[in-house]
Amino acid sequence: MPVCRLPHILALLALPTLWGCGQNKPVAPPPPSDASLAAIKDDGGAPRGALGHAIDALFDRESMGETEALVVMKRGSVIVERYGAGTKADTRLPGWSMGQCVTALMIGQLVSDGRLRLNESAPVPEWQRPGDPRGVITLKQLLQMRSGLRHVETARIGGGVEERESDRIRMLFLDGRDDMAAYAEAQPLEAPAGQLFENSSATPVILSDLAARVLSPDSDPGRRRRTVGDYLKNRVLLPIGMDSTLVGYDRAGTMIGAGMVYADARDWARLGEFLRHTGSVKGAQILPRRWIQFMLAPSPRQPAYGAGVWLNRAEPGADAPLYPATAPSNLFACIGEYGQYVIGSPDQLLTVVRLGQSDASQQRAVHDRLGELIALFPGGKR
Repeated sequence: MPVCRLPHILALLALPTLWGCGQNKPVAPPPPSDASLAAIKDDGGAPRGALGHAIDALFDRESMGETEALVVMKRGSVIVERYGAGTKADTRLPGWSMGQCVTALMIGQLVSDGRLRLNESAPVPEWQRPGDPRGVITLKQLLQMRSGLRHVETARIGGGVEERESDRIRMLFLDGRDDMAAYAEAQPLEAPAGQLFENSSATPVILSDLAARVLSPDSDPGRRRRTVGDYLKNRVLLPIGMDSTLVGYDRAGTMIGAGMVYADARDWARLGEFLRHTGSVKGAQILPRRWIQFMLAPSPRQPAYGAGVWLNRAEPGADAPLYPATAPSNLFACIGEYGQYVIGSPDQLLTVVRLGQSDASQQRAVHDRLGELIALFPGGKR
């Protein structure tokens, strides 16, 4: 082989390597969708492109289910707002178990008024009979989900399908539906009062019944509905600014504080802002600050739960409901079935709302993507 051709041959041998380098070059991700970019009114200090991608991820139907609304507030102003198909800004959406938080606020106002007492026995007439061990259950223990009452919240069979025998299903939809408080209050103790944490949809119904008992002069269902509804509206919802909110009642006139609370996405965000501001709106203290501090303090039997609110703490060996490894320790959330979230982060001056319909596997994905979105904002990483 003539020497003069060697450089040309070496150059040709190098070409496949050069082509391979070009093929291995990372492909840039596509830009955020127009819908997500349009949803961003202000990036709030987050990288705009990453924020757009995080919004797109939450509206990915295959992995997240149906996200009907996403609202982000920073310093009290809406900076991100996007809705799913068929949902508008004034569409009332269910919070499911986020209703526990609304119930706890109503009970706080009644305690502030002197109508109920936090550390005294809950005034359920059936529990006050001589020798009934439930008579020692306090209002505080109910609020912190440690009453000791036997309530099976969720039972599952093969394939992850919820059994019809869970107390939540029986109370809301089957034999307990006409008088949910009677069903919930009839359950026996499974543990000494105060000793066992158990998240229970029956507990906020008991609390709603206590509110009706101290507000209404008799057991007439219509009067119970009107009296509780007027009190909740005038002392809690309207002062917060939640004027779209509707609440469901059973046939006995008891507010279904376990789940039948509907509000538009901005009103759910106002709930988070109210908690973030420890009970005040534009400088006016609506509920005593100490009550909100109580709601945001850990239950003695579950550090990740306060009173109607989940906290950013982890119980040893258990899955954390929020983000203790990545988000500020004072972050909190109202959480409902099927992927409902109102998340407040005082350190970040942030409130995030996601409403929608997700199955069990999708709910985990929603949880994780919300954590990633929150981490984009200043102060979002520990």
